[in-house]
Amino acid sequence: MNEMSPIRPVRRQSLRSVAELAAAGFAMPGPAEALAALERRYAVAVTPIMASLIDRSDSKDPIAAQFLPDPRELDVLPGESADPIGDEAHAPVEGIVHRYPDRALIKIIHACPVYCRFCFRREMVGPGGKALTGAAFDRAIAYLASRPEIWEVIVTGGDPFMLPPRKVDELMAALAAIGHVKIVRWHTRVPMVDPGRVTPAFVAALRSGGKAVYVGIHANHPREFTHEARAALERLADAGIALVSQSVLLRGVNDDPAVLAALMRAFVENRVRPYYLHHPDLAPGTSHFRLSIAEGQALMRKLRGHLSGLAQPTYVLDIPGGHGKAPIGPVYLDDDADGAAIVDRDGRRHPYPPAPRR
Repeated sequence: MNEMSPIRPVRRQSLRSVAELAAAGFAMPGPAEALAALERRYAVAVTPIMASLIDRSDSKDPIAAQFLPDPRELDVLPGESADPIGDEAHAPVEGIVHRYPDRALIKIIHACPVYCRFCFRREMVGPGGKALTGAAFDRAIAYLASRPEIWEVIVTGGDPFMLPPRKVDELMAALAAIGHVKIVRWHTRVPMVDPGRVTPAFVAALRSGGKAVYVGIHANHPREFTHEARAALERLADAGIALVSQSVLLRGVNDDPAVLAALMRAFVENRVRPYYLHHPDLAPGTSHFRLSIAEGQALMRKLRGHLSGLAQPTYVLDIPGGHGKAPIGPVYLDDDADGAAIVDRDGRRHPYPPAPRR
């Protein structure tokens, strides 16, 4: 799974409807009425390169599970929310989410190259969503400029790598004029799912503002590291842009220690530092993707000690309601009055003496 994927012939256009997916030979479960209702509620798009990766003979293919509509998405459980991480509660002006003191999000665009079936912003994104432009853009930039505590701006959406280089230049120029903003971090799936968009002109635009630029790369399965994706990551890394990873722990996609290990190694091999492994958010209709926290912790425990420290992500949960991320990885330490017990990678406990009295 660590080897480069073979080059496959791909379609020229993305598949943007249930009908187009069916015509291309992709089997989707459930009655036509359910799929039609699902398509009316949530956007559909599968890029050519992702379509080429789907194994049509495997009903449990992990790439298909991420992108092909499934009627189970119509099953909304108690506790699920259209805004599961509380964006709206922390939106002082349109396009801005300011949840943490030293950093803020700017949601610059609502479109994506693909629409993930587990997306936590699935009620807000889609091809009809408007970009942040004109007076709304000016108000968002003015808010960032008026808050000297904001050290980092995270550019998100939708997928901000859908912007043309000219619009990236404009955003970076606006942020360059804000002295207290030192870091600009972009979150994207584009290098993996539509790597041809990562052109030299786009990379140059990312660097145009003179800020320290980081890019968070979203991938969930090692098969996503195609030749084209690796080349896109190389263009970013060679330009001096720091790359970190974002993955979601998903049942039926990467809930296996060997798959997770291969995914994290693929990130490191491509100069992407593993950063976050997200527990799935409580977005509507996504329960079939969710594991229990205990299952996630067990998977993380299996990685520890069997995978380089460079390849260890932090397992986090975004607390519902907008209370921020919390690390929820397994605990390896038991404290008591006589010292502590440390659990090793094989589950064995080892005593550790208490600190000396002072």
